[in-house]
Amino acid sequence: MLDFIRNHKRLMQVFLALFILPGLGLVGIQGFRGFFDNSGNVASVNGRKITLQEFDGAQREQLDRMRQMLGASYDPKMFDTSAMKTSLLDSLIQQRVTTDETQREHLTASDGAVQQALLNIPAIAQLKAPDGRIDTDAYVKLLASQGMTPEQLDARIRFELANSQITDSIQKSAFTPASLATHLTALSEQTRQVQGLAFHPISYQQKAQPTDDQLKQYYDAHKADFQTPETAQVDYLVLNGDALSATVQPSDADAKKYYDDNVAHYKTDDQVRASHILITVAKNASDADRAKAKAKAEQVLAEVRAHPEQFAALAKQDSQDPGSADKGGDLGWFSRGMMVKPFEDAAFSQKPNQISDLVQSDFGYHIIKVTDSKPAQTKSFDDVKASILTTLKAQQAAKLYTDNAEPFTNTVYEQASSLKPAADKFHLTIKAATVTRTPNPALAPTDPLNNPKFLAAIFADDSLVKKHNTPAIDLGDNTLASAHVTQYSPAASPAFDKVKDQVREKVVAEQTAELAKQDGAAKLADFQKSKSADGFGTAVNVSRNDAQGLPPSAVDAIFKLDATKLPAYIGVDLGKDGYAIYRLNAVATPPTADAQRLAAAQQQLSQMLGQADVQSYLAALRARSDVKTYKLPSDSSDSQE
Repeated sequence: MLDFIRNHKRLMQVFLALFILPGLGLVGIQGFRGFFDNSGNVASVNGRKITLQEFDGAQREQLDRMRQMLGASYDPKMFDTSAMKTSLLDSLIQQRVTTDETQREHLTASDGAVQQALLNIPAIAQLKAPDGRIDTDAYVKLLASQGMTPEQLDARIRFELANSQITDSIQKSAFTPASLATHLTALSEQTRQVQGLAFHPISYQQKAQPTDDQLKQYYDAHKADFQTPETAQVDYLVLNGDALSATVQPSDADAKKYYDDNVAHYKTDDQVRASHILITVAKNASDADRAKAKAKAEQVLAEVRAHPEQFAALAKQDSQDPGSADKGGDLGWFSRGMMVKPFEDAAFSQKPNQISDLVQSDFGYHIIKVTDSKPAQTKSFDDVKASILTTLKAQQAAKLYTDNAEPFTNTVYEQASSLKPAADKFHLTIKAATVTRTPNPALAPTDPLNNPKFLAAIFADDSLVKKHNTPAIDLGDNTLASAHVTQYSPAASPAFDKVKDQVREKVVAEQTAELAKQDGAAKLADFQKSKSADGFGTAVNVSRNDAQGLPPSAVDAIFKLDATKLPAYIGVDLGKDGYAIYRLNAVATPPTADAQRLAAAQQQLSQMLGQADVQSYLAALRARSDVKTYKLPSDSSDSQE
């Protein structure tokens, strides 16, 4: 069918026009759309749709995060399950439900909170200069590379902060009684004295002598374990801003226009660096207290004027500003608008090394010494030309990507027998590689060849059998990729004789582990009758926080033993590591934890309870919302709430 459409595009266009247009006349455009309202949606929350496109984008971001977190151990199949898709959809619904509640309550965030949140983003914090100002040029360029403007990021951060107010307030209201924290802390710090006896598989090597028939039977039952994976040799193209930037070269005139349009970004206000000595006065202080504070300030001022070289020492001795006293009163560089007005007016009217008279503000009495100053200046075009050209190049490449994304998609589809037409048209380099169905740990997690959707398209029938280009796959981060399979090698099962030694290793490992388990279980039964300690190793004190090198399964088993009947014994199957028996000799309950540790435990438990409260609240919020779910990708049935 795809081949027929591909080869008869004009005919299909005429056919579709004849089919669709009369229908529009009968039912109207809106009525026609109504037949397909939910075909591109996965859910509806209070009448607003969550589209399949939104779901795909969220899934792509989830996979990108997991790939970066797990590295070589990342397996896309872990996340391509019905359960994971349902969980992701629940998360999107939860976000939408919370958003509706945020809007209903008219919640928002202040400019200061937004600014602080922005500065908490590491990539933005790195742009801060020593004087505390953000490199605006670099900031705009950083956001442009992500397809955003400063205004868009501000709006997103403000919305996220507002959205988090609901759950944060619930989380912070949780409380755990001190008695519960004490009890759980005692349990977590309880120690159990145990001795271990291990049954190692290697000790049974001589007993494990599988016959050739057993090896062949194992091979026949586990052929898939010995298969060589299917591979595809591919040519591929990647379309993104980086690939297109080679064709972009903004001119000096473009840069000059950008500079003229944004000259305010390159201006710095006049700045001063000052130190001060502060004698504080409370806002509700009596006249007598104010007079006393002023007298103290005048006394310090007299000492400063007599010994100006000792300003820093006197600030450490007398200043009541906890933020600067230890620094000799140094406040660092600041520009207008950063200090209270009386202080600012005095500082900007002084010359370097000049000592002010007493300056009164809402905080009290200041003695100010300006140590340095910088006049207002505007960076010249030549100083910022290089950075502007870089910014423009990134912006133009991003626009070029937007303009070329659809033509690229159409070209690799319409001229499906080769990638060369697309490479020539968009000035891209064709790359070659050999891939399997699963990501390659030797490649970077962000490499296109490690993208699950791209690999799935490469191994689709249209690519392998019909030798067509893959569709242009959206890899995220404004990147498209298409591949063409040049050679395919299916998975193959090697002959038994070629892998016989590998089969023997696996069979021997299973047999020795089973023999160790059988001996261990028999010995455990003997110990439970005799209560003997023969053969056990040195006793160790194990706690839930200190496993003393024991595997988690062993620690879990040890703490399930009945501590009222000692000695007690437990056997633990360690899989390929064999079997172990543990003898519990004694239990030690720790003394009551000190106040600091109990407070920490109480806080941790409160956080856990707060999270549970948040989940309960969100469940209730969802229950009273109008939520409908539709068919997910690869799902076979619809559902509604």
